[in-house]
Amino acid sequence: MFITFEGGEGSGKTSVIKRIEEKLIKMNYEVLVTREPGGSVVAEQIRKIILDSKNTSITDETEALLFAASRTQHLEEIVLPALKEGKIVLCDRYVDSSLAYQAYARDLGFDFVLSANSYALKHLPELTFYLDVLPEIGLKRISERDDLNRLDKERKSFHEKVRQGYLKVLEMYPERVIKIDSNGTIDQMEEDIMKVLQERL
Repeated sequence: MFITFEGGEGSGKTSVIKRIEEKLIKMNYEVLVTREPGGSVVAEQIRKIILDSKNTSITDETEALLFAASRTQHLEEIVLPALKEGKIVLCDRYVDSSLAYQAYARDLGFDFVLSANSYALKHLPELTFYLDVLPEIGLKRISERDDLNRLDKERKSFHEKVRQGYLKVLEMYPERVIKIDSNGTIDQMEEDIMKVLQERL
């Protein structure tokens, strides 16, 4: 089963994925945890280019295409082989990130981003958890990090648009995307996610 986790900066994806992984392993499932952009050697190199704070000259279109390229490599090299082995794949971000960030927040439009991600769209996850956090809460959470990347440093108005983009994605894929309130505690998020997973698995 291919399960993805989406959300704006500071939504708690990375922390909650670790907890879900531990729970599923205790339930005797084989689990692979991975992330985007990145997850494989080539995809991680593309990640460095995308997120490097010095790369301020990257155009919006280039950014979207780099995400799509990284995604294709990661999918082919890491995700699909793990699914063939019968593992549950928990992925931190996937194509919905590109729809929220590049299609909506960068105003590139859904057609452009869907076209760039045509390969990934053949392999949509069975389930996506969208961790919905108010931008002011998410940005406060990440403000103490030492390693803020190029996207973390965007203005608050950009992060507000990202959230609107995710809410649009929720409308587009209501069967697949499940909204989880991540303004509260990580314990509550974990409980809400596990409730859904136990039903689906």
